[in-house]
Amino acid sequence: MADQVQPAAPTAQSSESAFTPADQGRKPRFPPRGEPVITGINRVGLWSLYVKEVRRFLKVQTQTIWAPAVTTLLFLVIFTVALGRTDREILGVNFATFVAPGLIVMGMMQNAFANSSFSLLAGKIQGTIIDLLMPPLSDGELMAGITAAAVTRAVLVGFAVAIAMAFYPGVDLSIAHPWAVVWFGLMGAVMLSLMGLLASIWAEKFDHNAAVTNFVIAPLSLLSGTFYVIDNLAPLFQAISRVNPFFYVISGFRFGFLGESDIGNTNQAVIHSAIGLGIANAVLAYVVYRVLKSGWKIRS
Repeated sequence: MADQVQPAAPTAQSSESAFTPADQGRKPRFPPRGEPVITGINRVGLWSLYVKEVRRFLKVQTQTIWAPAVTTLLFLVIFTVALGRTDREILGVNFATFVAPGLIVMGMMQNAFANSSFSLLAGKIQGTIIDLLMPPLSDGELMAGITAAAVTRAVLVGFAVAIAMAFYPGVDLSIAHPWAVVWFGLMGAVMLSLMGLLASIWAEKFDHNAAVTNFVIAPLSLLSGTFYVIDNLAPLFQAISRVNPFFYVISGFRFGFLGESDIGNTNQAVIHSAIGLGIANAVLAYVVYRVLKSGWKIRS
């Protein structure tokens, strides 16, 4: 009996030829190569990056949130004991009430910088930066996710510091202008978040990042009118202080609590400072975006 011939298995070529013209007219399941799958803002990817960054600092919240609150409270204790007197008033309030808002926003800014300056730098040093560069996130989305997480940490630190200071004797945290508290607090956090991201792009090791913190961020914070009003300084140093953007953040934030500020004699001066900070942050964000997009010290 002759062997029965089994039909040959269809090849890839025969499979392609099996499609009818009706099948070829259907919309393909996947777009052709080279066409983007995600258009517009990658909301899922942006949210995932934000949650990842927030969870990273919340895992060690004792170090990232509560420790800064204790450190800032120690600043208040030391300066009120060393410099403050029960009858000493600045801008119409006692010294502890005067210095408290500046310490709150100073803690917010420093921790915003610390958070955003860690992500890319740690990735470069540990060799895991590819985890941030490979996902389908644009440079703007990468910058927005890291900045938003740093601002979140800054806000949490601000609340923690405010809660700690509310129990300190002699401190009154009554809010006179809520808009100023919100605006200057957020603008200060965004500014330092962007500066931290720029520093992490430039730095090649943790020592570089520490140098920026010690020689740029800390001096600008401490010499910005946190513990004094600039009217007590010589005219030259007053002019230098007015060039420091941290001065406007701290004085504007203090204006939100006290209703008084050393920015100017009128509320209009505070509003002009608020607009100026918004413009400065927009320019800084554009610079950081262009540097990030160029791939300088990241992709090269």
